Amino acid sequence: MCPHGSPLTPKGFNRPARYSGDTMAPEPVETLCALDYRYGRDVMKALFTDQARLEFYLVVEAALAQAQAQLGLIPTDHAKAITKAARSGQVQAGRVAEIEGEIRHDIMAVVKALAEQCEPVEAGGSIHFGATSNDIIDTANGLQFKAGLQLLQDGVERLIGALSRQAKAHRVTPMLGRTHAQWAVPTTFGLKMAVYALEMGRHGHRLRELTPRLVTGKLLGVVGTGASLHPHTLEVQTRVMKDLGLNEPLATTQILQRDRIAELVLWGANLAASLEKFTTEVRNLQRSELAEAHEGFDRARQVGSSTMPHKRNPIASENVSGLARMVRALVTPALENCVQWHERDLTNSSGERLLIPHFFVLLDDLLHKTAAIFTNLYVDAERMAANLAAARGLNLAEAVMMALARKGMDRQQAHELVRKAAMTVESGGAEGPSLGEVLSEDSEVTALLGPDELRAALDPANYLGHAGELVDRALDKLGQ
Repeated sequence: MCPHGSPLTPKGFNRPARYSGDTMAPEPVETLCALDYRYGRDVMKALFTDQARLEFYLVVEAALAQAQAQLGLIPTDHAKAITKAARSGQVQAGRVAEIEGEIRHDIMAVVKALAEQCEPVEAGGSIHFGATSNDIIDTANGLQFKAGLQLLQDGVERLIGALSRQAKAHRVTPMLGRTHAQWAVPTTFGLKMAVYALEMGRHGHRLRELTPRLVTGKLLGVVGTGASLHPHTLEVQTRVMKDLGLNEPLATTQILQRDRIAELVLWGANLAASLEKFTTEVRNLQRSELAEAHEGFDRARQVGSSTMPHKRNPIASENVSGLARMVRALVTPALENCVQWHERDLTNSSGERLLIPHFFVLLDDLLHKTAAIFTNLYVDAERMAANLAAARGLNLAEAVMMALARKGMDRQQAHELVRKAAMTVESGGAEGPSLGEVLSEDSEVTALLGPDELRAALDPANYLGHAGELVDRALDKLGQ
């Protein structure tokens, strides 16, 4: 619930402190959806309560009345009365629900509840003048999206910051690189984090690019011609959207086309896939046999398992994985909602009541959980070094091959020579010889590489390439 006076409450619109979600009663409300009691941040959820949604409607109705009064379409005193009533805090979701239960129409219920608070009562007759329901709904969506997208952008930036700090701190911290879940060549933990930070930077860029298409309203009437207020419709729309800080469509039907919402959800699904990828890496690195990075853990109080006292499970990362899949599941209804009969039907409406709040609340939750994971991540550089050593030089096979090739050996010949040596190491088991020990007994190798040169080739610190430089370039690009 958004606290009274929160900056996210529409300007000039206040809700009574006694309002608590879907009811006027102060008693706790039984909940069904896990968003109500388990997932999501209050600051985002506050945008999607019944009362918050109603207040966005009221903002639009008031702005419409003001623009119409300026053009002489309704009396000025009516516009003032409508605006005062809309901002009074007396129009409540509970009353709107009562009226809707009688008349079976959501927006007309809002109109009637608002009219009840108008003084003089005649002003109520000017509410919603020349408008259709989706003029109000889609414009309210634009306001809701504007606030929600800013919170998502803040979450993206927070995660970029967390990843960038890890990249900077571990710029040249060597670790095993892995491909196909097998030892590859050394990399640095900082480079891994820089790659993730750049990915988040691209998501942020995409969000900024698509935002203007979402932050849009419309007041063009029942089929998009603007006939009800002709010849003033376009001027009314321009004034209202300027007042609300929204963009206008060039042309539309009764509703704004749902490709806009589909684009947003597809963007969010792409982002959710990245978040799951990042946190899956944490889960893998926290495996007992790797133990190179761990989620933050409150050693004094946190319980890892109900039966195994030793457990420290990566539960936050697993939570991100599970919720990311729910966000991606919203892609199908978002795309299906693009299909409308003629100038509009209602097939999108019911789905959007579920889709839009769940999308914003879950994605915001995911962003901040992932940022917290990487902010509090414990990176065990000593374990990384131990795992490098446990590879017994096998992860430096390419380095030796390149050293031999630079000394004049045919590259393919060097590859085969080192491959056979690696197979000897593999067959010897954990107690067998290292790659360096096998190669130091090969006359073809010793003819080209002295002992110091072979040791240098098998030192992970000497085979990090441009890792540090690449981290620096990434952070510079991100302004971190």
